[in-house]
Amino acid sequence: MSKGLLVVVSAPSGGGKGTILKELFSRDSNLVFSVSATTRSPRPGEVHGKHYYFLSREEFQKLISEGKMLEHAEYCGNFYGTPKGPVEAWREEGKDVFLEIDVAGGAQIKRLVPDCVSIFILPPSMKVLEKRLRARGTEEEAVIEKRLLTARKEIPCAKDYDYIVFNDRLEDAAADLASILKAEKLKYTRNTDSIERVLNNAETFR
Repeated sequence: MSKGLLVVVSAPSGGGKGTILKELFSRDSNLVFSVSATTRSPRPGEVHGKHYYFLSREEFQKLISEGKMLEHAEYCGNFYGTPKGPVEAWREEGKDVFLEIDVAGGAQIKRLVPDCVSIFILPPSMKVLEKRLRARGTEEEAVIEKRLLTARKEIPCAKDYDYIVFNDRLEDAAADLASILKAEKLKYTRNTDSIERVLNNAETFR
C-alpha cells in the first residue's frame, strides 16, 4: 500500500479554504481532514473535536513540551497546531491527510516533511476577502481589520507553495485541488518501483 499524501492548505482568513475542502471531501472518501488544536474560543456552531480541539493555553503548551504537536504557531493572539499521532497513522493507512494551517505552520511542515504537497488558496481580490470576513458577522471591527492586515502579509507567501488555487468559483477551486492530488500521485518520485514492476510483469497498478 502506498503511503498517503500530506497536503498543506493555507489561505488568508476568509479565503474560503474550509468551504473548498468540504466540497472536495464530498467527492473523495480517501481524504482525511486533520483536526487542528487551538486556544481561541469556539465560534457559533463549532464543535470540539470536529472543527477544532479547543484547548486552554496551558493544555496546548503541555502538548508542545511533550513533542506531540507536528507544528504550531501563534495567530492573532491565539495558538494553533496539528496533533502528530493521528496524521502519521492515517498516512500509513494510505489516506491523504489535509492540514488547514497558516503560513507559519505551513513553513514548519515543509521543513519537517519535505515530500508534503503545499497549496495556497487566493481570493479574487482583497475587496472580496473583506466582504467575506464581514459576512460572517461573528467578529468585531478591530478583529476584522487585524485579519485584513495579516492577510496582506500572508498573501505574498503564496510564492513559497507548490501550487496556487484561485477561489473565484467553488466548483472550479475544488476541481483544481483534485487535479493537484492526481498529478502528485503520478510523479515518478512517488512511484520509484513502477519501471521494475512493469518489466517483471508484477501485479497491475490499479
